[in-house]
Amino acid sequence: MTQKEFRVGIVGADTKASWAKVSHVPAINGLPGLKLAAVATRNEQSARQAAEAFGVDHWFSDPFAMIGDDLIDVITIAVKVPAHRELVLAVLDAGKAVYCEAPLGRAVPETEEMASAVGSLHTAIGLQGRFNPAVRRAAELLSSVKIGRRLNARIVSTTSGFGPEMPSIYDYFNKTSSGANLLTITAGHTLDVVEAVLGAIVEVDARTEILWPAVRLTDIGEESLREVADHVDVLGKTRSGAVFTADVNAGVAPEDVRFSFEIRGSEGWLSLTSDHPYGFQAGDLELRSSVAFVPPEEPAVSGGLMSEAINVGEVYAHLVRDLHAGTYSTTGFEHALHNARLIEAVRRAAERGERQKVTS
Repeated sequence: MTQKEFRVGIVGADTKASWAKVSHVPAINGLPGLKLAAVATRNEQSARQAAEAFGVDHWFSDPFAMIGDDLIDVITIAVKVPAHRELVLAVLDAGKAVYCEAPLGRAVPETEEMASAVGSLHTAIGLQGRFNPAVRRAAELLSSVKIGRRLNARIVSTTSGFGPEMPSIYDYFNKTSSGANLLTITAGHTLDVVEAVLGAIVEVDARTEILWPAVRLTDIGEESLREVADHVDVLGKTRSGAVFTADVNAGVAPEDVRFSFEIRGSEGWLSLTSDHPYGFQAGDLELRSSVAFVPPEEPAVSGGLMSEAINVGEVYAHLVRDLHAGTYSTTGFEHALHNARLIEAVRRAAERGERQKVTS
């Protein structure tokens, strides 16, 4: 029998420079077992334009109407973080699978509320870096003990965002109330890859700074006061005993963006590197090591201009397998809650100037 094709509806799939456009849409279109069936945006005109641009038959200017439509099996939430809660809870109430971008909520309590509402439904959280084939191979290589006991690691994670200038549409990244900033996004993704490779982080110390307190909004010529950190340094320890430092830098020139993850063991070393403009969240990663290893598997979605879709495609591929088999291998909302608690521990460590334990 032919397996069911799951129909996906994306909230936030517009034709402008959106994450959904460069990652979710090509990932869904590039995978067997999925079909992009509908899009929903904030108004009728942008919804129509998105449907036409992405070759979709159905569009909605009311995302809740799409969520309730029997045509759709899976809902992807790719909008600003403050809108996540209401949309996610509506999807769960409708009894459907949901893929939400990270962070799931603006803070731990909001994330706890959504995680507690999941029940037996399938969920996926947009911490997609851990699904990259090179990251998975690195974790396997460490588990094989070929490089010996895990000793320490150094991570450099940079982004061109959160710098001294930005369009006014992105000013919400500067405000505490949005829940979307360098700490919750870039540091959140970075530390999740650390855990994917080295194991659970059990304690952290941190320093945060606001290097550019006044941000120029380029399209309107005004200034906005930044309320959240644009530089994060984390010193941590994993359950395996490995210690690490993570330097998360914002406002880097696009051509200088890079991700570097260097791990030293008692018998060798390995590294993961990338120079993709989106950092390690998108594009492929290069794995190198002092010991021989089997090359990473080919990604489920790749080639051409689809590098932004590589890691997101891996998440969808896992989700499709889970939906067919009734399994739960995809990183979901329970893991999103763990990540939120980890980031909260980093925030408290920086604020209080003392080491913090990380709760599971």
